[in-house]
Amino acid sequence: MAAQAVYSRRDPMLKKRDDFEDILEERRNSSDLRYAVKCYTPVLYKGLTPCTPDTLKSTALHSDTVHHVIRQVAEETGKTLEDVQGEASAILDEMAHRLRLSTVRFLAFTFSKVFKTLFRSVRVNEEGIQRLQQAIQEHPVVLLPSHRSYMDFLLMSYILYTYDLALPVIAAGMDFMGMKFVGEMLRMSGAFFIRRSFGGDKLYWAVFSEYVKTIVRNGYAPVEFFLEGTRSRTAKSLTPKLGLLNIVMEPFLKGEVFDVRLVPVSISYERILEEALYARELLGVPKPKESTSGLFKARKILREDYGSIHVYFGQPVSVRSLAHGHVDRCQFNLTPRHIPARPSEEIARFVNGAAYRLVRAQEENSVLKPWVLVATLLLLQESETPTQAPTLVELTERAVWLRDLSRQYGAFLQWPEHVRPSEVVSSSLALHGGLVRVCEGRVHLEQGAADATSSPEEALLSRAVVALSCASYRNQALHVFLRPALLASAVRVASSAQKQEIFDRFRFLRDVFFNEFILCPGATVQDFEEACYLLEKTGALQVAQHDVAVTKRGRKTLDFLTGLLEPFLQGYLVVCRFLLEASDEALTQKSFIPAVRRFVIKHLLAGRLTHLEVLSSDLHKNALAALLRLDAVRRAQQDTLMVNKVKLGSVEDTLGGKLPPPVATARL
Repeated sequence: MAAQAVYSRRDPMLKKRDDFEDILEERRNSSDLRYAVKCYTPVLYKGLTPCTPDTLKSTALHSDTVHHVIRQVAEETGKTLEDVQGEASAILDEMAHRLRLSTVRFLAFTFSKVFKTLFRSVRVNEEGIQRLQQAIQEHPVVLLPSHRSYMDFLLMSYILYTYDLALPVIAAGMDFMGMKFVGEMLRMSGAFFIRRSFGGDKLYWAVFSEYVKTIVRNGYAPVEFFLEGTRSRTAKSLTPKLGLLNIVMEPFLKGEVFDVRLVPVSISYERILEEALYARELLGVPKPKESTSGLFKARKILREDYGSIHVYFGQPVSVRSLAHGHVDRCQFNLTPRHIPARPSEEIARFVNGAAYRLVRAQEENSVLKPWVLVATLLLLQESETPTQAPTLVELTERAVWLRDLSRQYGAFLQWPEHVRPSEVVSSSLALHGGLVRVCEGRVHLEQGAADATSSPEEALLSRAVVALSCASYRNQALHVFLRPALLASAVRVASSAQKQEIFDRFRFLRDVFFNEFILCPGATVQDFEEACYLLEKTGALQVAQHDVAVTKRGRKTLDFLTGLLEPFLQGYLVVCRFLLEASDEALTQKSFIPAVRRFVIKHLLAGRLTHLEVLSSDLHKNALAALLRLDAVRRAQQDTLMVNKVKLGSVEDTLGGKLPPPVATARL
């Protein structure tokens, strides 16, 4: 199959390029109070009369499924049915939302004030809203926003209220429930609270899943949750979590509803409120506990400018269409519907594949701002020639080159067309003045909060906060360049120009980085052909039937692409080297992250590493997950990590080389 043919049949879930409307523009020119108390009459699923939160709880509690599990738990524990029924009722009381329109109106008024202060604009694709409105009327709907900030779920409800759409019922972590006043406000605006993990709590799982399925079956309201499970601290998409997706698909798979529509939503921030907080978390600083007092202390952010937000509501995806030809629903006729059962291997594979496609749709529909390109170039410059900062003119020229390349690769880029490129770049630098400074016409990354009295390690970590913050913006564009970058890196390390060898290298790198990036299972050949097509299209490679050749003008593009992956390659190499050096020590998963961080700091201070991003705990966790998957490391008793030196050495070699030897043997 020709590469161009493969690439031209892009997944219809990735369709985009609608026009955007700034919903704050009207708020700046009219009364927020009038907006908050407006007539709110959303169209509901098939015109149903909305049920009350108490009716929803009662329906879930008295379902056949929950009754079945209550009887099971009573038999297994020796408790009375009444006692277990009471436990189930208490779980629902702890979990369930209590949506009240009066609370929604209060928050609509409050958030209008907050959003107008924080953001220049909040832009929403109107066609996406129209598609969503139609989907809500015809089918149960599940909203799946990307998750980069605490603002995400507040923003979603605000947008739906603005457009007179049914407010979502939102899955929220228990952390928020403990916040005085705020937790109850969230509950009364549609949030329901779930534990981060259930362990083997059969009763909790039954109550929770039945509560969600009742919402889906009744079309009571759109269900909203984050496929990634938690906020991404790196702005890269996280491996999707499948628990809730399994639950919302089940009513269709069991024939209880005709279809369910899944709506991927991409929320793109020009400047992320938590950027420094995330960077510090990646360096080992514990995440602050969510609290009302912490929220009030964060009021200083209201004095900052956070630029614009773009929210793209993607094409609603039919679960019925996804399942056609992939799932035999007759299997659900073999047991009564009310008896809980683990998903079959076929269902698990189907849900996993759908989850990856949905996260990929979120990525493809995300809107990139000029700062994403500028931050990418500054990080590359910092790692290659740290003593030579680019001039503003040089940076602008490179940004224009990267703008054109990213568009050729299909990026959804928001670059002002009628503004001079130098002004676009200068505006981006000004918005992110905490990360960069312009001195004597040259653009430098800030050195962080360290001063003359700081130790070398403190100064290093201070610079790392800035580097990781910039990396979180560069990471927003990685999905655009990832496949060509994997191919460029494969070409670089291959010993010949033979296409088969380059494909084998590509496949290995793709497998290694499977935990790092969103790479759809089973799509290796498709990804390789897409990468070949893009690099041929831009004149960087000439791809024949058996050979791959780099063109003269393609060197610049390939150098850029390999530079993008270099921090990740270096991070994985340093983890390999650390594990080989520390293989005789009793290393557990819990001690792994702080130990490898000390190892990395030592090598950075010695000048053996060039990327401050290798300090990221996210990178270390993903590297360990990859090595466990490749059997180069395995878990033994008490979570001890056992290293297979032969396999680990082979992985290190295939990644493209070894790090320089350490100054002394590491005892961590």
